[in-house]
Amino acid sequence: MTTIQHAPSAVRVGPTVSRAATPPNRRRGGDIRVLLSPANVGTTAAFMGTLTLEPGEVVREHWHPYSEEFLYCQRGDVLVTLDGEPRRLGAESAVHIPIGVRHRIVNDGDTAAFFVFCNGPLAPRPELGHVDTEPAPDLR
Repeated sequence: MTTIQHAPSAVRVGPTVSRAATPPNRRRGGDIRVLLSPANVGTTAAFMGTLTLEPGEVVREHWHPYSEEFLYCQRGDVLVTLDGEPRRLGAESAVHIPIGVRHRIVNDGDTAAFFVFCNGPLAPRPELGHVDTEPAPDLR
């Protein structure tokens, strides 16, 4: 048996990140928490996080000009619309969202849905990572 050895990495291993200690971002809907990113752990290829959608909540339609998205539904059952095509995404199922595909997620069920997502490669700057195609609700 051959043992494969590799050179030590010049990159330092980042910290362990707790979901509970990560503040939610609700700008696009739901409870989105980016756990691993360039800003907090120095990732260089992608970012990863979680999404919780309570019954009736929606992640507004948007698309990513630089990143593909890997979306895993750990629990729940939701309606995902990809470039206008509706489909069900149930517990323990995943969907790949290619670069440039508009997507929207609606929890039309009666229980909370929980997801893990990963997007990569990274956009050149964070503000270029998402393009919203659905207006934010008027909360006045």
